[in-house]
Amino acid sequence: MTVDDAKVARVFVPAQGRDPDHMAQLLGDIPPEIIRLISETMDEIGLSSEAAQSSTLVMALADHVCGALRRAKNGIPPVPYPLNSEIRSLYKREYQQGCALLAALNRRLDDALDPSESVAFALHFVNAGFSTGDLSPTYMMTGVIQQLFAVIESTYNIKLDEHSVNVGRFITHLRYLFVRIHQHEQLSREPEAIVSSIMSSYAKASKCARLIASLIELRLDTTLTEDEVAYLTLHVARVTDQTNQNRSSDIPDHPQLAHMGPVNQRIGSMVPVVSAKSAVAFCAAT
Repeated sequence: MTVDDAKVARVFVPAQGRDPDHMAQLLGDIPPEIIRLISETMDEIGLSSEAAQSSTLVMALADHVCGALRRAKNGIPPVPYPLNSEIRSLYKREYQQGCALLAALNRRLDDALDPSESVAFALHFVNAGFSTGDLSPTYMMTGVIQQLFAVIESTYNIKLDEHSVNVGRFITHLRYLFVRIHQHEQLSREPEAIVSSIMSSYAKASKCARLIASLIELRLDTTLTEDEVAYLTLHVARVTDQTNQNRSSDIPDHPQLAHMGPVNQRIGSMVPVVSAKSAVAFCAAT
């Protein structure tokens, strides 16, 4: 069979050793008009690079829209999405992208899609960082982040502002951490002296970081490196210092860390390094 290259709009290639027959079957189950609709709509709202970088994302969205249209046609109520408010709060950019995609699709589909689908689209955008069509990692990640915040709030007897810059940075750090765990690429390059200084300098934050590290290890069936726990310590110190500006600080002036400046600068100077693959997958998240 000969294909006219001039008529090829997008090429779908299985990634990370996936079975090409599985991709072919999935593509065969989705009407080509829906795939074209998703591709064109993503281009329209400025997400052409995301579509080009992840055929899995395009297919997952197309499959989702196909199912949503089928349910609407058959009079089946929209699917309720758990952690709705958490998703809106934790993944602001992806939620905005989901809203933009929904609005653009409904302009073409005469408002056939329910407003709640914006949350589902946001989940697909977040989940693109895991290079999988299964949304369960994203649901788990969302739930784990909420549990981690609960531990911090309980330890410090505070209420974290999820809209603050520092908490937003912490969320971004956690998302990169989950990707590193998923790809077996945890950080382990910091000099032992620096890690030890961090843990001893921020005693309360370190203790809290150990607690949330244990929770992550339990939920994700892994063991965190000391480097990862040290980064968690710095972020805990930062978000709690911001919240507790009028309380006694957990952040003393430590001679071994004095050259690194305040805690906000210290974290900025120790940004975790991730693979290019991870950076591309999460470019929309940061």
